[in-house]
Amino acid sequence: MATEKQPSELIRVIEQVVKDRGVSKDTIIGALEAAMVTAARKKMGLQKDIEAHYNDEAGEVELFEFKQVVEEVEDAEREISLDQAQAMDPETIVGDVLGEKLDSSSFGRISAHHAKQVIIQRVRDAEKENIYNEYKDRKGEIINGLVRRFERGNIIVDMGRAEAILPIKEQIPRENYNIGDRIRGYIIEIQKSSNTPQIVLSRSSSLFLKKLFEMEVPEIYEGIVKINAAAREPGSRAKIAVTSLDVNVDPVGACVGMRGSRVQSVVTELRGEKIDIINWSENPAKFVCNALAPAEITKVIIDEDAHAMDIIVPDDQLSLAIGKRGQNVRLAVLLTGWKIDIHSEAKFKDREEQAKLAFGEIPEIGPTIMELLIKTGYNTLDDLSNATVEDLIEFPGIDEDTALAIIDGAYELMESDDYPKLEEIRAREAAEAEAESIIELGAVDNDAGAAEGEAGAETAEAAPEAEPEPEAEPEPAEEAPEEAPEPEQEAAPAEDGSEVPQEEPGDESGDEPEKEDEDDSAEAEPESEENEPDKEDQD
Repeated sequence: MATEKQPSELIRVIEQVVKDRGVSKDTIIGALEAAMVTAARKKMGLQKDIEAHYNDEAGEVELFEFKQVVEEVEDAEREISLDQAQAMDPETIVGDVLGEKLDSSSFGRISAHHAKQVIIQRVRDAEKENIYNEYKDRKGEIINGLVRRFERGNIIVDMGRAEAILPIKEQIPRENYNIGDRIRGYIIEIQKSSNTPQIVLSRSSSLFLKKLFEMEVPEIYEGIVKINAAAREPGSRAKIAVTSLDVNVDPVGACVGMRGSRVQSVVTELRGEKIDIINWSENPAKFVCNALAPAEITKVIIDEDAHAMDIIVPDDQLSLAIGKRGQNVRLAVLLTGWKIDIHSEAKFKDREEQAKLAFGEIPEIGPTIMELLIKTGYNTLDDLSNATVEDLIEFPGIDEDTALAIIDGAYELMESDDYPKLEEIRAREAAEAEAESIIELGAVDNDAGAAEGEAGAETAEAAPEAEPEPEAEPEPAEEAPEEAPEPEQEAAPAEDGSEVPQEEPGDESGDEPEKEDEDDSAEAEPESEENEPDKEDQD
């Protein structure tokens, strides 16, 4: 009974391993055969020629020892005499290889354990190969998984049959996860190593942004709308440039969706990252202007050789074009691939004025040539000195000799540093303006002093006629309120017991103008009313 049950048990184990591990049956059988051969050699010796074969009908692995038939035996481990071979098989001749079945039941615990390790290793190798074959063609896809653990800042993602790694440099800044959280990532690399194949994910790549839009926007998936370029500062802001192959489809509107539903799904996945969607253009200048939106552009100067552009914006648009900490212009550079320098209109005007001052010192540069040079981007002496003769002779009115003279003149001026400078001119003009203002202010002060003198003279001439009050006389009137408290003191009693009324201060100065009496009338009237009865008693 035990011998009949063993084969079925082995078959059941093989089928279960195939189901659980996802490894083919042939791989498991090969691992069993290798394990049995290893165990037999461990038990019987490494020099023996032993082979294992799986018997599908019996459901067991059979071991055979093979020896070559010879007339005279020299190696007993691998050879057998003809007499011994014919005793086993009468038809055997010299040169044949005779196989003898071995009894595997004699293997000990150590041999069985060694065989188990061989089987496990073979199954693991088969799993690695299967995982690599499964994911090697999935590079560029977005996969879902669960956060399994953290290793030195890296996130290990469980994807079911395999594990992936999200390196710390590929994570979005300020994005936090806990064990068990669901996470999505973009497969950027699959490394085949001695250990398990390493599947590398990314959430900060611009390719991840493109793939998210492809999943959310059917027009992109169908190829009607195309994302030509994308640039990101992960966790903060991103820009994508889109175009449509169908004139009836608005690429920007297709990516935004109804009430922003499509782009909002992408923003949610990226944890609030702001996304600018612009129209792509084959015209580099227009493309750069779109990339710098929402800033308004007034002028673009292109340098094809240096692959650079000078962008001129209104003074109030400069900060908007540059963006917070230069973010807008950085993303525009990444998106377009052009080197971009942004200038305000005032600064650019100063550069043109400086260029005119400097170029005016070169005799070969006339007004027409000067305007052409400045309009095409030659704004400094350094630009002229680094120009080639081939570049300058393209301008009308400049031949080879004139081009050489212009280049040499620009170089000499740069070396001597002897040419008008806009900063010095403006500083000198400011100093002259300040001096003129000081002179004008002094003249105004002199005129004011003369006017005051004339007014004083006219007042002195008119004084005898009108007899106005003297200018020095108002001072006693101002002191009068200070002397007023004196009458409040108790009056000295008279001989008849009556109080002697105090004389008012006004009685002492009878020559004072009536105007002063009028000013003091508000205070003097109550005193006169109180003193009237006393005067009657004296009468």
